[in-house]
Amino acid sequence: MNDAYPIVKVEGLSVYQGNYLALDDITFTLLAQTNTAIVGPNGAGKSTLVQAILDLIPRSSGSVEIFGRPVSRLGNLRHQLGYIPQNFIFDRTFPLSVGELVGLGWVGEQRKDKAVSITQALHRTDTYHLRNQAIGSLSGGQMKRVLLAYCLVMTRKLLVLDEAFAGVDAQGTADFYALLNELKQAEGWTVLQVSHDIDMVSHHCDRVLCLNRSIVCSGVPEIALSAQNLLATYGPGFSRYQHKH
Repeated sequence: MNDAYPIVKVEGLSVYQGNYLALDDITFTLLAQTNTAIVGPNGAGKSTLVQAILDLIPRSSGSVEIFGRPVSRLGNLRHQLGYIPQNFIFDRTFPLSVGELVGLGWVGEQRKDKAVSITQALHRTDTYHLRNQAIGSLSGGQMKRVLLAYCLVMTRKLLVLDEAFAGVDAQGTADFYALLNELKQAEGWTVLQVSHDIDMVSHHCDRVLCLNRSIVCSGVPEIALSAQNLLATYGPGFSRYQHKH
């Protein structure tokens, strides 16, 4: 990878939810311009890990650095971080257009630059034709692309996706992955994503973290997603689904 320096450093991260140990001593480094997936069974702590990394929930122990700074002291660097949650909850009757939503991702004072950036972001995510449409009328797949445009309207270094493909069909998911890889190459993005789709991860991601409260294994997909590692991560009832390509 070019410019393979650490974007995220997680050391000894543990999270308790009440008396339940949701994450146990997580340590890993996320290198620049890589697409890394977190996989594991339901209840493994995948979303909890993402939320703890982003400082959305408290850590019980351990540290997180993003862009070389403690996550709690990112300051203006937080604008270089994009986040698409698993469920984007909003009032579908709220009168907000797609273009207006994407514009909320802009930080700056130049209205001309903002308008140009919104247009470019919509074109790059193939959502320009939706620009005047109310966000409440969008399908799940359309909303995910619009949220990606929201992240793209400003220069970002890190994009975090928490089950961003939930509710999107197989073709839509494949198209979204292809778009992510295109943007990663063009914009120099680093991507950290939570996914249940082992087949898509194996085809499109550079690295994989297999998680079940602690990191079971990590590495390139060919190694991390071996039958032995998947068994250790998911248990004996796991069955790997293969998409038809």
